[in-house]
Amino acid sequence: MRVRNRLCGFLCMLAAVFGPAAPARAAISIDLSYVDLQSVEYQRFKTWVDQAVAGSPGYAFSATDAATMYRLTGQTQYATLAVQMIEAQVADAEAAIALGNRPEVAGDSYLEVGSMIGDLALTLDWCPTHVTQAQRNRWSAYAEQAVWNVWHPDQAQWGGHPHPWSGWSIDDPANNYYYSFLQATMYWALASGNSTWMQLLQTDKLPALSQYLATIAGGGSQEGTAYGLSHRRVFELYRVWRDSTGNNLAADNGHLDASIQWWIHATVPTLDRVAAIGDQARVSEPVIYDYHRDLMLEARAMSTDPAARDDAAWWLHSISDQTMESGFNYRHNLLPAGAAGTPPASLTYHATGTGQLFTRTSWDPSAMWLHFSAGPYVQSHAHQDQGAFTLFEGDWLAVTENIWTHSGIQQGTDVHNVVRFEHAGVIVPQHEGTTSSMTVQPGAAGAVHAVANLTPAYAGDPAVTSWQRTLDFDQRVLTIHDEFVLGSGTTAVFQVNVPVQPVINGNEAIAGALRLRVLAPAGASLSALDWTTRSEPGGETFNSGWRIDVSGGSSEYRVELSGTDRIFAHGFEAP
Repeated sequence: MRVRNRLCGFLCMLAAVFGPAAPARAAISIDLSYVDLQSVEYQRFKTWVDQAVAGSPGYAFSATDAATMYRLTGQTQYATLAVQMIEAQVADAEAAIALGNRPEVAGDSYLEVGSMIGDLALTLDWCPTHVTQAQRNRWSAYAEQAVWNVWHPDQAQWGGHPHPWSGWSIDDPANNYYYSFLQATMYWALASGNSTWMQLLQTDKLPALSQYLATIAGGGSQEGTAYGLSHRRVFELYRVWRDSTGNNLAADNGHLDASIQWWIHATVPTLDRVAAIGDQARVSEPVIYDYHRDLMLEARAMSTDPAARDDAAWWLHSISDQTMESGFNYRHNLLPAGAAGTPPASLTYHATGTGQLFTRTSWDPSAMWLHFSAGPYVQSHAHQDQGAFTLFEGDWLAVTENIWTHSGIQQGTDVHNVVRFEHAGVIVPQHEGTTSSMTVQPGAAGAVHAVANLTPAYAGDPAVTSWQRTLDFDQRVLTIHDEFVLGSGTTAVFQVNVPVQPVINGNEAIAGALRLRVLAPAGASLSALDWTTRSEPGGETFNSGWRIDVSGGSSEYRVELSGTDRIFAHGFEAP
C-alpha cells in the first residue's frame, strides 16, 4: 500500500508540474468525413472492432481502432473498450515503475512510444466522458513523463529512478524512430494543450523534418524500401496536424508528391513487389503489403496535385494488395483510393535525393524493369550497394541475394550486383557517410544511359583508386561497362546474384530466364557460388540463390544481360 501511495503521489506531482488535465474537447481534430459508412472497407473495419468488443481482439488491435469507431458512431461500447485498453497500459506501467523498472513504452529506445502514447492521447481526447478524473490525472502524468524522457535522454527517469537511454535519432529526421517520437509528442501536445510540447514541435522538430525532406529530391527514403515505409507515419502526421491546426506541412516542400512517383516507379511491372533497397527486416523479399498501400493512401490524401493524386489512384487500384491483409491495418483502408485512372506518362524516374534510378520498357506486366543505385549512403539501414542493379521481367532476373536470406539485413557488397573488390583476400567495404553520383540520359521506350561515379563509396581507401559504372539499357538488353583503377594487391570481380543455378558455357551463362554474356575482357573466367553453402555466425543465413562471378578484369568489365527471348537468337543452348 505504501508503494502504491508513493506512486500515486509521484503521478499527482507530475500532473501539477506539467499543467492541468486536458479539457473535454476534441483537440485532435482528425477529419473523418471521408469515411463511407456503406463501404466494404468500413464494414470490414467495424467487424474487426466488434470482435474485440466481444472479447476476441485480433493481433495488434489498438485503442485507436476502438476510439475511431466511437468517433464514427458515438456508440458507448467502443469508448469503453478504448478506455479499458489505455487503463491497462497505464496500470502495467505503474506496476513496473513501482518496482523501479522502465515501463514497456521505454522499450527498444522508445520505438513504440508513438503508437502507445498516440493511443492514450486519442482515447483521452475522443472519449472524455468515459474517463474519470483520477484516470485523467494518472494517464496525463505517465504520458508527460514518456514524452519528456524521449527528448531528455540523459535525464530520463521513472518514479524518481534514473533511467537514461541513448537518445538514438532524437535529432535525425531521416530515421524511423524520429517519426515515432514526433507522433507521441504531437498527439500528446494536441490532447493536453501543453504549450511546451507545441513550441518544441513548431520551432524545432517539425521544421527539422521539413528541412530534411526538402533535400530529398525525387522523394522516397534514404533508409530504403522497407524502413522507408515509415514515411506512411509522416504523411499521416501531416494529416493530423493539418486537420488540428490548419497548417499543411506537406506543402512545405515537394517530397510528398515526389514520393508518390518514387514508389510507383520502385514497383516492379507485376505490381506485387518493390525494389529491394536496404534492410528488409519484416520479410526478406520486398512483397507489396499493407504498409505500402497505407503510405500511398496517406500521400494521396495529402497531395493537392491532381496529376499526382490520379497516379496514386491508378497504383492503388492496380497493386496486388487491395483489401489490407492484416486486421490492424483495416482502419487505414478507410481512406479513399479515388478513381482508377492511368499510369504515369514517364517510364523512367531518377531520384537524386536517394540516388535511385528506375526504368521499364512499358507499364505492361510483362515489361522489363531496371533499378540502379548511385547516391547517398548515409543511413544505418542502407546497404553497401552503391553501383548495384536489379533486373526484373516477370520475376527477378538479377537481384540482391539479401532477399533470399533469413534475416533480410545482409548489407555487404558480396550480396549485391556490383564489382566486388578484394585486397589480400578480404572484401573492400563501402563506407557509410559517403555520396556517389549518377548522370542519366533517358531515351524512348524506357531506354536509358546512366554513368555513375562510385569512387566516393570507398572513402579514399587505397585499394580502390576509382570505379565508374556505365549502364546502357535498350530493347530489353542491359549492357554494363565498368572501368576501375586498382591499388596494389587488389582484385576485382564482376558479380551477379540470381535466383537459380546458372549454366556456364565459356564466356556466357544462363540462370533461369537471364542470359549473361561477357564482352570484355577476352580472357574472363566465370564461376558460380551456391549461397546455401555459406552461413553466418548463429546458423544458416542464406535460404537459396546463386552468384555468378566474372574474374580476370584488371581495369574493366563489359557485360551484356538480357532475357530469355534473346537466348536462342545467339545460339546458346538452353539447359
